[in-house]
Amino acid sequence: MFKNKHFIIALLIAPILSLIAYFGTDMALSEKPHAAKEGESYKLAAKSNCRYTSGLCDLNNGDFKVQFRSEKLTESELQLSLKSAFPLDGVKLSLVDSQDQAGQPIDMTAADQAGNNWYITLPKPASAESWLRMAIQADGTFYYGETQTAFVKYETLFTE
Repeated sequence: MFKNKHFIIALLIAPILSLIAYFGTDMALSEKPHAAKEGESYKLAAKSNCRYTSGLCDLNNGDFKVQFRSEKLTESELQLSLKSAFPLDGVKLSLVDSQDQAGQPIDMTAADQAGNNWYITLPKPASAESWLRMAIQADGTFYYGETQTAFVKYETLFTE
């Protein structure tokens, strides 16, 4: 079987053709990146650290990135801060117990004149399955997203 030159040539050419087909299909069908347009709204994707007790939650859409940090979690309240690479015009958050529940949005307060840092005090989430929803405005563009609140409790595997 390996003495047949047509079979050997086919074994060499098949992987090359499959790679050309893979990358060619990606180039032809993938969405081309474009800049955010004023007045449009874009969904933020939650990163993996939002699912764990990391104290941090990163959300992004392309170059637009925000990071929530759990500053303080007490028996009755949760203090969150937000850091953004871009100046923000406004941020609204709501905290709900289940994903299909509607919540009342609350404005975050700017911590600096540039609009890159924000903070808020919310009631303590009922559980790690509670949802934090956000709506962010920057340069006339709206970004929205949601994530579970497991990240608000900071825990590590290391003990003292």
